[in-house]
Amino acid sequence: YKVRPLHSAGVLAEHLPSCMYPLPNLHRAPGTAAPPQEEVDPSLQALESRQEEILKRLYELKSAVDGLSKMIQTPDADFDVTNIIQTDEFSPLTTNGADLDLMLGKDYGALKDVVINANPSLPPLSLLVIHSLLCERYKILSAVHTHSSVKSVPENLLKCFGEQTKKQPRHEYQLGFTLIWKDVPKPQMKFSIQTMCPIEGEGNIARFLFSLFGQKYNAVTSTLIDSWVDTAIFQLKEGSSKERGAVLRSMNAALGKSSWLVGNELTVADVVAWCTLQQTGTANTAPANVQKWMKSCENLAPFSSVMKLLK
Repeated sequence: YKVRPLHSAGVLAEHLPSCMYPLPNLHRAPGTAAPPQEEVDPSLQALESRQEEILKRLYELKSAVDGLSKMIQTPDADFDVTNIIQTDEFSPLTTNGADLDLMLGKDYGALKDVVINANPSLPPLSLLVIHSLLCERYKILSAVHTHSSVKSVPENLLKCFGEQTKKQPRHEYQLGFTLIWKDVPKPQMKFSIQTMCPIEGEGNIARFLFSLFGQKYNAVTSTLIDSWVDTAIFQLKEGSSKERGAVLRSMNAALGKSSWLVGNELTVADVVAWCTLQQTGTANTAPANVQKWMKSCENLAPFSSVMKLLK
């Protein structure tokens, strides 16, 4: 059966609500017009204008930098850092000793001791060279001991520090240097026995000991020194014959520009590289500049004393 609709479509659409809960406007009284737009705070306007000014200046600076970069003819990869190295301030090793208390910390009533464990089958020659250099700067109490893990040590290694010429009271020395021949995979060093974790590796120990000279380098020179030390340890000493050949060519090129590997003064890079060449037996096959550099090293007393241990 058919049922007639109660409301027509027009009446139904007219009475449908536009929202579920209509509420009166709380911001103005019913029947009144909308309030005029409020004025902008002057401090906000000043902040916006300042921001626009800063952005404008940044854009101008960016344009100026872009213009300058286009004027540079030499790319960054070809930048020659040797000019910076030449102007670096080196303090020669023959000057007065640095302040050990400032570098190692002041410890009243006790001698600062550097204790190194090394394997006699692979003697750390660079540490012996640096020890001789330190003896020229400081009063050092040197001692050599043998650990129970080692059965026998050659006589020349037991006397690698020579004889202590003057027996003085312990408190009159500035630094204690003790070398213990021990069955360890790589050299280990402790400066503060109670609080310091050991420093491992001949290159790392050499860096620490050479820092006691108090020399200061700029960032470029320090990076190059560290690079040569790592190259000597990981490529010259532990690398393949192909890697050693590449390192010798690089050394030959560097020594063609200056007397030493980095700059015009002896650094820890020269000490570690020279000792590594002596240990690996590649000194006789080195290029001309490297041979000349090695003779310059051997003319120094600390290197010549280590040469006696190799015979």
